[in-house]
Amino acid sequence: MKILISALVVIVVLAGAALAYALGPSAIATVERPMPESFSGAEVKRGAELARLGYCNTCHTVRGGDPYAGGYAIETSFGTIYSTNITPDEETGIGRWSQEAFSRSLREGLDREGHHLYPAFPYTHFTKLTDQDARALYAFFMTRTPIRRSPRENDLPFPLNWRPVLAGWKLFFFDSGRFEPDGNASDTVNHGAYLVEGLSHCGACHTPRNFLQAEKRDDFLRGGEAEGWTAPAIAGDLPTPKGWTEAGLKSYLTGSFTADHGVAAGPMQPVAENLAAVPAADVEAIAAYVLPKMRSGAGKLAPAAATSEQGGNGNDEGRVLYAGLCASCHEASSPARRAHGMNLADSSALNEATSRNFVNFVLAGVQPPEGRAGSFMPALAGSLTDEQLTVLAAYLRHAKAGLRPWDDLGKTISNVRETMRRADAEPQR
Repeated sequence: MKILISALVVIVVLAGAALAYALGPSAIATVERPMPESFSGAEVKRGAELARLGYCNTCHTVRGGDPYAGGYAIETSFGTIYSTNITPDEETGIGRWSQEAFSRSLREGLDREGHHLYPAFPYTHFTKLTDQDARALYAFFMTRTPIRRSPRENDLPFPLNWRPVLAGWKLFFFDSGRFEPDGNASDTVNHGAYLVEGLSHCGACHTPRNFLQAEKRDDFLRGGEAEGWTAPAIAGDLPTPKGWTEAGLKSYLTGSFTADHGVAAGPMQPVAENLAAVPAADVEAIAAYVLPKMRSGAGKLAPAAATSEQGGNGNDEGRVLYAGLCASCHEASSPARRAHGMNLADSSALNEATSRNFVNFVLAGVQPPEGRAGSFMPALAGSLTDEQLTVLAAYLRHAKAGLRPWDDLGKTISNVRETMRRADAEPQR
């Protein structure tokens, strides 16, 4: 039955795509590039803050490249999508886009010419933006330095590389409309909801997706995936033994180390870096909205006896590896623990059902943003063999979390190493 339903969905998506191809949205005329002085300083300033809250620099700036000039590789289960140039260059960017075209792109997922955009650009969330915020973002981007850089072709198979297919996808999974505040909630909570559900698009990573990569609306914020990491649940049952406090959550969201939850890493690190640069009221609103949704500790896996010698107390090799590589920062007696080495028994990465985040942490480490002080954990990808990492993981799962070894560990290690190799080999222009 599930196969039949899936087949019917695909057929309807393709039918919707064919109809969209025949009736496709119209283009919006080009305009002369607006001069920077045509925008108010206050509007540009708020636009800069909103761009930070939307993490626009993260996805529209390639490593080592010009800000907002595009080319960043977004890996999906269907292939690779490359971000576009959103600087005001008139030929390769959005310099000749009107405010109307820009707002339509944000809120309807269409480019100036009327082509459908892939939902890797989170218009499914940006549709909630107010007119005022859309104008402020337009003011900010039109006052950036124009960079001439042509968009890179996406690496997608047919028929997914045929954009009208997205019209059929939208029929099922895109709900257009502005944010509607909750009359029973405070202004702070409503502002947090506006950011989390809209501009900051937290659900894009922290919500599970179906086989057509649409977010499962009934499981909003209950855990997803992002760039080879598990994006833990931030609503409902969380795999964390320790609960969150308002102060702890705000610290974590702005990149500071927290004793019970560590520091933001992986895809969450640029989120925290951006949130550290916005008004405190915005971060406070996000925390006020999210915190009541969290049930920390309820999702922690039940302790289980070790199923092999490697997972038991007799794991001497694991104990030795831990003592040599980890204990100096993660043991209670270590001075470093107060600064950046959390108690591993409280680590969500060690308590999760999947080993993906644990492997990412160990192999990639944690480095503070370039040019800034912060928590540091060395990358051990070149120091540990797969076998040693397997033994270390089994020891930590038993000794710190009281859990049996992960079943998927070997496959996960291979996948993470391959992802790291691809990232290092990704050509930068």
